[in-house]
This record gives sequence, structure tokens and C-alpha cells, in this order.
Amino acid sequence: MGLGLLTTEPLPRSFFDRPSHEVAPDLLGRVLVHGGSGGGPDGGADCGSADGLVGGVAVRLTEVEAYGGPGEDPAAHTYRGPTPRNAVMFGPPGHLYVYFTYGMHFCANLVCLPEGHGSAVLLRAGEVVAGHDLARLRRSGGAPAGGAAPDGDGGPPPRAARRVSDRDLARGPARLATALGLAREHNGIDATAPRDPAAHLPGPAAVVLAGSPPEPGLIRSGPRTGISTAKETPWRFWIDGDPTVSPYRPHVPRRRSAAATSVGDAPRS
Repeated sequence: MGLGLLTTEPLPRSFFDRPSHEVAPDLLGRVLVHGGSGGGPDGGADCGSADGLVGGVAVRLTEVEAYGGPGEDPAAHTYRGPTPRNAVMFGPPGHLYVYFTYGMHFCANLVCLPEGHGSAVLLRAGEVVAGHDLARLRRSGGAPAGGAAPDGDGGPPPRAARRVSDRDLARGPARLATALGLAREHNGIDATAPRDPAAHLPGPAAVVLAGSPPEPGLIRSGPRTGISTAKETPWRFWIDGDPTVSPYRPHVPRRRSAAATSVGDAPRS
């Protein structure tokens, strides 16, 4: 696996123009590439470094979750309709919806269905297949999200890096976004193939390549991780036995203090 995945064709916009729970299992084994020196004339990623990508990171998706649209899925950001925060989810399919959560992490999604529907697939975990050094640097705290590796041209030295195993580089939605260098400024990026086959992808672009989908018998589904509503909806999909899949954790309600509940302020999850 690895270098060959980067020569596969980009997925067209029509791939994402379907309900999220149909797109989600079909995303397993696909490769999300962010950054790098650009695409060749055929729209594919440029392979030119020791592990296949110059200045970027590529992740083969092994775990995803589908989220429905307004009034359909209580766990979705779009359940109550459009807001400034979720506006990208109501845009064209195949764009990245990147949001900030828990005051410290970014998570990445791919928008599904035509404009106005507000549906997406959360990218939960994957295997880094190119750009390992940059992914390790980002995950160890040595480079900011979206930043390239230090080039030694007089800038401050990187912080001492902690060792992160290859398995854990993108094992979880926040880790995946960090490894790929996705942050707030990447919200809304079009991750589909250019319409013009002669077009070159610019450096900061993202693209989803066809990759290597697993055998159908290896695809599993179950409840989504850590949500408090629609907890039994089986829209989490993963590749069975893949070591990069994140552990399932059910939602655990936060406990309020006795002082708070004693005056009638009921605890909320």
C-alpha cells in the first residue's frame, strides 16, 4: 500500500452527491491528501519524496460516521437548520467542513447531498500512507496545524517531539485533522477532482483519491461514538481488524454538583 494509492483517480463530486449513510461506507479505503507540491496533469497527487508526497500528508480512511440533515438527525450540527458555523454543510457536496470542538481540537467532515441539504461524513480515523515525517511532527507538537516542517532557515527550533506510533498518527478525528494539518482556515475547501483535466492542484488543496476500498465483508457498522442523541443509529462504519480504527466509546453524561441540582437546575448531557 502507500505509493500506489497516490496514483489512483480523484473522486468526482457526484460520489458525494448521495445520502451521507451511503457515502460513508464507500469512503473506507479512500485516501484524503492535503497539501503537497500539487497535482499532475491528470489531477492525481504528485509523488516525489521518499514516502510519496512532497510537503503534504495522505491518509487512507479506516473509520467514518454519517450525519443526516435538518430535522432528520438530532446528533448533526445541522439539525436545527443553517447557522454561520455549519454553513459549509449546506454548500456543494465534496467540500471539507472543518470545525473546532472542546476548545482545543479540529475535526474534518466531507459534505454530502446537493446544496441546501446540510449533511456530511465525519472522518474518524485512518492510516497515514504518505507524509509520515510531517504527520509525526504535527502530532508530536513540533509543527502547527497546516504548518510545514521547520526548514532550518533561522526560525525557532521545534519543540522536543514525543514519539507517536504510526498506528496512532490519525487514530481518532482530532488526531486525523492534526496529522493532515487541517484547521479553521481549511473549512470549505473543495476536495473533489478539478473539472478541467489539465488543471493543477495548488499547494494547499485537498483531494480525495479512489485509494483501495476494503472487501465488502470487512466493513462493519454500529452506533456512533460519544453522542447523547440518536445513540443507536448505526451510522459509524469501519474496516474490521484495522489497527488504526479508534476505540468505540458511548456517551457518558457529565455530572453536575449537588449544589447545582438542589435548586432545581437539572443536569444536562
